[in-house]
Amino acid sequence: MNTFTLKFFARLREETKTDALEIPLGEVASLGELKEYLQKQYPHWSGFLSGKLLSAVNQQMVNDDVPLQAGDEVALFPPVTGG
Repeated sequence: MNTFTLKFFARLREETKTDALEIPLGEVASLGELKEYLQKQYPHWSGFLSGKLLSAVNQQMVNDDVPLQAGDEVALFPPVTGG
């Protein structure tokens, strides 16, 4: 299995019209590269992928330089507001 699962939450799930994708690991090595890959593969998503996003890998909050591995679960979601 040379893929990882990308999950979208909240507004991102609504905008992409999907809740998850399987991404080939050979296409990206880090979370930052994943965002670039998504904008190239799905240019109509770039408006909401280029903004401020929170990221988690295997349910741990991370920044863009974290390396990705086969079997990882990556989550992207917009900042959460409370009230």
